[in-house]
Amino acid sequence: MSEQSTSEHPADTRVRVQGEPVDSYPELAPEAARGRVRRITVVGEDVLHRRNLDVDPDAFGTEELAALIDDMFATMYVAEGVGLAGNQVGEDLRLFVYDCPDDDGVRHVGHIINPVLKERDPETDQLLVESEGCLSVPGPHADLPRAEHAVVHGYDKDGRPLTLSGSGYFARCLQHETDHTLGRLYIDRLAARPRKKVLKQMNEMRNDVFARREANAAEFAGGAADGAAGAGD
Repeated sequence: MSEQSTSEHPADTRVRVQGEPVDSYPELAPEAARGRVRRITVVGEDVLHRRNLDVDPDAFGTEELAALIDDMFATMYVAEGVGLAGNQVGEDLRLFVYDCPDDDGVRHVGHIINPVLKERDPETDQLLVESEGCLSVPGPHADLPRAEHAVVHGYDKDGRPLTLSGSGYFARCLQHETDHTLGRLYIDRLAARPRKKVLKQMNEMRNDVFARREANAAEFAGGAADGAAGAGD
């Protein structure tokens, strides 16, 4: 899911990591410093348009799974996103990472594996129509109704059960990213005319978006190198 405003996080922002409050947290999740930036898949690529495979329980706790999450955080930040699913870096696996604020100014950071979205209760949870974008649909945004609240059940990278809940913008992020793991993009929820408009805008904007990402990646790599050099001082 793409950020709509600044990706900076004020130092005094309240933070919840893996659903739990923490006293302080860096500007970027520590995983990003260990990760490498990957190419982001774009609409039309097969891995984005099918239900992805559940992460096998045998993969929990492995270096490979941890490295994938590290890469996803690095890639998300470079692309100026607030959420990123496994199929957006070409992996046919059901997981996503996020660093997303809610409407109350609380910052939510973490990952979840094999997410299952709790079904919305239409009697108690209203739909909110707000602008939404996607890193795999580079550039445009469109208004889309989403539930005001969301609860997602899944696991962390070590196989521990995990429940994430949120409201407002973070709820939208949870729904958007869970959709990705099921092979659904936000444009798939649009009517034919607005979907066509978004795709036309994407074709007009994508080159500028890719150029910005490339510049961000170069800056990110330089920062990572500086950090590694400083660690030995």
